[in-house]
Amino acid sequence: MKKGLLYTVLAVLLVIVSAPFVMAAPEASQAASGTVDYTKAIVIGCSLLAAGLAIAFGTIGTGNGMGAGLNGATNAVGRNPEAQGKILLTMMVGLAMIESLAIYALVIALIVLYANPLLKYIS
Repeated sequence: MKKGLLYTVLAVLLVIVSAPFVMAAPEASQAASGTVDYTKAIVIGCSLLAAGLAIAFGTIGTGNGMGAGLNGATNAVGRNPEAQGKILLTMMVGLAMIESLAIYALVIALIVLYANPLLKYIS
């Protein structure tokens, strides 16, 4: 299990590292002077890394928050079963608010990937 996970992580890192150079390959082949500007490739590579980190930290944080909320709700229901309805309603509203944070992280990642504001400054 751990060996497969390690191979998967290494494969993902290889794709992240090589993607900017693969995307810059057509520009490199068209360059007649022999000097190639890899600025766009570096910005795209950093954007991929930033999007991945935004999703990773966003989902880790929301997962921890949901786990803590569910833990508190189940403990409260265990101590006071008559208040299950109020606890369930409050828990569901809280979980919806926590889940919205993961959606915000997804929106930020999609903006960085597909509507990158830095690319308009690079010729």
